[in-house]
Amino acid sequence: MSSAVAQRPPRIPAPHTPQSTPRRRTRVLAPAEARWAAAALGLFLIALPLHLAGAPGWATGPLFALTYATGGWEPGWAGLRALRAKTLDVDLLMIVAALGAAAIGQVVDGALLIVIFATSGALEALATARTRDAVRGLLDLAPATATLVAGDGTETGVETARLAVGDIVLVRPGERVGADGRVLDGASDVDQATITGEALPVAKRAGDEVFAGTLNGAGALRVRVERDPSDSVVARIVAMVEEASATKAPTQLFVEKVEQRYSIGMVAATLAVFLVPLAFGTAPTGSLLRAMTFMIVASPCAVVLATMPPLLSAIANAGRHGVLVKSAVVMERLGQVDAVALDKTGTLTEGMPRVTAVRPLEGGGPAADRLLALAAAVEHPSEHPLARAVVGAARERGLDIAAVRDFTSTPGVGVTATLDGSTVAVGAPDRLPLPDTEDGEPARALARVLEDAGHTAVLVLRDGRALGLLGIGDRLRPDAAATVAALGRLTGSGPMLLTGDNPRAAARLAAEVGIVDVRAGLLPQDKVRAVREQEEAGRHVLVLGDGVNDAPALAAAHSGVAMGRAGSDLALESADAVVVRDELAAVPTAVALSRRARRLVVQNLVIAAACITGLVIWDLAGRLPLPLGVLGHEGSTVVVGLNGLRLLRDAAWDRARPGAGE
Repeated sequence: MSSAVAQRPPRIPAPHTPQSTPRRRTRVLAPAEARWAAAALGLFLIALPLHLAGAPGWATGPLFALTYATGGWEPGWAGLRALRAKTLDVDLLMIVAALGAAAIGQVVDGALLIVIFATSGALEALATARTRDAVRGLLDLAPATATLVAGDGTETGVETARLAVGDIVLVRPGERVGADGRVLDGASDVDQATITGEALPVAKRAGDEVFAGTLNGAGALRVRVERDPSDSVVARIVAMVEEASATKAPTQLFVEKVEQRYSIGMVAATLAVFLVPLAFGTAPTGSLLRAMTFMIVASPCAVVLATMPPLLSAIANAGRHGVLVKSAVVMERLGQVDAVALDKTGTLTEGMPRVTAVRPLEGGGPAADRLLALAAAVEHPSEHPLARAVVGAARERGLDIAAVRDFTSTPGVGVTATLDGSTVAVGAPDRLPLPDTEDGEPARALARVLEDAGHTAVLVLRDGRALGLLGIGDRLRPDAAATVAALGRLTGSGPMLLTGDNPRAAARLAAEVGIVDVRAGLLPQDKVRAVREQEEAGRHVLVLGDGVNDAPALAAAHSGVAMGRAGSDLALESADAVVVRDELAAVPTAVALSRRARRLVVQNLVIAAACITGLVIWDLAGRLPLPLGVLGHEGSTVVVGLNGLRLLRDAAWDRARPGAGE
């Protein structure tokens, strides 16, 4: 053992825990912003009906006051901190506008503004907290302990964090691999979908690489550690997600991009409207009334509502149709995408191995059923994913599955059993003992045909004679090709395929769905690199994926969309939107709906700006009566709000469907 290893502190054996059992995750608690916003919303919903019913001020006043306090103190404090840093942001402006509205009797308007603003900030804080928890939960993929094998063969349970390069660890059947390394001896099938996204377990023998957090199958492996646990692929995925979340360009709604100038201009103008008349001898009361009227008519309430109703309506409509968009910012960003990157397994495909071909070497029809029933009988006692696919296919066809005796499983090779006095073997064509004669050549040729078509070939032997082969693959989603075509039309360029699967399988699937740009055999960092190359070229990339290995790319992309049913926790939390029912066709529809929402936002901003400008000119050039100012301000707010609510109708979703026209 190297000197570096010898100098480490002595290891303390950890108590034995089953490595295949993940550690308990900490439940996400709502952040303080969410609790305060919920309190403000609850108080407002109690006070508003009482106010509309004509309840006395002593009944509604305290409720509205508490609404202001609970919903406004955090953004107000944030605004004051920004002011100390010589920055005037929309937090403080909203609070001042709300308090100004309350000062001249428009208590309900101010409370509504407070509730909207507090709720928006709370949703963002909650999403951030959940993402942090999902990233921490990813570390649970790697087991807490590993079995260290000393030079004399002694086995000791140690913490995986204390493993070092050069250590030898034993990975028993059903355990998760404790560190990135290389197999020294043993054979097994390892499920490494969390790292590469491959739907089927990968056979591992001496010399093959394995990754921390992947799940070992039925065989035992001795693995030499080749990377420090802090530098494992799983650890790098965590680091990449955190880095992408931290460095992603600040997400802002369109209206927020001008908030600084608007805030400064409005505050300065309000002070001028109050102070200039005083300098010319106007009574303070008149100047204050004019200034407060100016603050009301120039306040950004209509502008905020110009932006939010179309986006929130689009979010609600998309949610009813199975696409959960996490915020108004995300809905706005979806409409900006002009490039798409798609994952393969679990995204364009269903992510589950299925029997896709039954090829008897003699005869067809009933012979195919007999071949499948024979294979299913032998595979029935096995827990291997391929075995479950074979048994499931036999049951779908209504075939009887006979009982077998003397079942044995050889990791990385296949299974054997005795049925009706014959020895039946099912497994990999290149590992089962085929006769090296003309009898074996048809089986080898058929295996090559199946593998060239992208299937995993499974050979069935009876007493050493080849009966036929099964093809097992991951089935394409029915709407995959149509979705790829629709996304290409929306963005003006064909989507690219980013997958950790092998190049042959990736190329075959890409040809089926019409993708030209194919990048296969990628690790998570390679997917992030591909996305960032597109972003650096000025493209706004939408990434659609489902697995842990997709999470860094989902976080780094301009917009990330995860598949809901098959998606990992980390992918769901890293993504900006989730396709709940795994309907691929909903993705281009959501993008088109976002573009419709953006157009409505522009319409509303024009309406709001025209109304605010007209009322401000009236107030400055003449004397705008306060009731008329409030009516004009509220009227414009109602108009833009109703205009935005048009996207709530199902017809808006139908019009956004590919082929329906935008």
